[in-house]
Formats: sequence, structure tokens, C-alpha cells
Amino acid sequence: MSWTTRLRALAADPDFRAGARDMASPSLGLAAWGLVTGVTMVKSGLSLPLAFGMSLLVFAGSAQLTALPLLASGAPLWVLLATAFCVNLRFVIFSAQWRHYWGHLRRARRLLNGYVAADLNFVYFLKRYPDLQPAPGQQRYFWGGVAVNWPTWQLCSFAGILLADRIPPQWGIGFAGVLALLGLSYSLLTEKTLWWVALTAGAVSIATYALPLKLNILCAIVAAGAVGWWLDARKGRA
Repeated sequence: MSWTTRLRALAADPDFRAGARDMASPSLGLAAWGLVTGVTMVKSGLSLPLAFGMSLLVFAGSAQLTALPLLASGAPLWVLLATAFCVNLRFVIFSAQWRHYWGHLRRARRLLNGYVAADLNFVYFLKRYPDLQPAPGQQRYFWGGVAVNWPTWQLCSFAGILLADRIPPQWGIGFAGVLALLGLSYSLLTEKTLWWVALTAGAVSIATYALPLKLNILCAIVAAGAVGWWLDARKGRA
């Protein structure tokens, strides 16, 4: 069977189409945020090759946007690495969940899945497959979401990189990106614990805003993680 035939069969698969359809709903927010990230990379002083490479290799908008002001301010490497690590700690939690679904796959396939798996892929996947075990159609559903999510982000990020010097600040595109991120974040707040974690992160980030090197972000992450751990432990004892 040729690759063309396989792709046509995959595109016609109901699980693949369901994954693409679910991911299409937040795609406008992702597009806006990808565009903002591309613009920010260039405005922060990255060359075009570095910006393109960062978009492709660091497929995590929050990590990119966290690292850019630190790079621009000349922050020490340990601060940059520690902050990016903390921002992406959620993917460690995601990986512990993905293991139940992907543990039987080959390592190369697991690595590829891990690279393209973003926050919303995780959210929609768990909504459709709440039982932590492999099931028919899971991989096709996952890749249906990836087929929308990954190209949307990369195309809009590349557009932001190429158009950064032509987008006037009066357009307020940065604020539009913040609104898009708030909308995406709101869709993830599905229980009371997550609300407390989000409120803690916001309050600590504002309270420590005056710290140098954007350390308020690191403080917010640590505080929110501690609150989330405490609430989960308390729930387990109840």
C-alpha cells in the first residue's frame, strides 16, 4: 500500500476525523498565540534561523515565551534552564498518564508522540478515553488532533517571525495573544483544585513582579505546584 493510499485511508478514518474536529475548536486561539510567539522571538533579538529553529525544536509556546525575556536580559544559563524546566514540569505529569496508553509502542514512536503532544492533545484525549489503557482508535484520534494542532502552531509562528517588522505595535497583537491564552487556560480549569492552583499562580506572579530576571514566573510555578500537591494530598486523605 502506497503512502498516498495510507494517507487517504487515515483522513477518512472516523477516529482521525474526530480528533481533528475536536482540535479545530480551539485552533483560532492557538493561531493567535503562535503568531504572537513568532513576533516575540524576533522582537527579542533572535535571528531568523534561530527563531525558525526554536519554533521547530521547542514545541512549547509557554517555554519559548518564558525563555525569550531571559535571553534578552542576559540571564544566567542556570536561571534560563531552571525556569524552562519548571514551566514544562506539567509534561512530566502528562507523560505519566500517556504511559498507560503508549507503553506498548516502540520507543521511536513514543518519542515522536511525545514531541507533538501538546496540552490540548492531552485534554481532549483523556476526555475521549478516560480509561487508562490502550484501546482501538486511540492513535488515529491522537494524530487527528496533531494534524490540526502542530501545523497551525508552526505556520502561525513562522508567519509571526516573517511579519514581525511589519506588524505595528498599535495593533495590540500581544494583548490579543494574552486573551487567547486566557481562553485556552480557562478551558483547562475543569475542577476546583485547578482553580485554586491558577489563582495562586496569578497572585504570586503579581506579588513578586518586581523581582529581576522574570523570577516572578518561577515563584508562581513553585507556589502553584505546592498548592496543587497539598490539595491533592488533602483530597486523598478525605
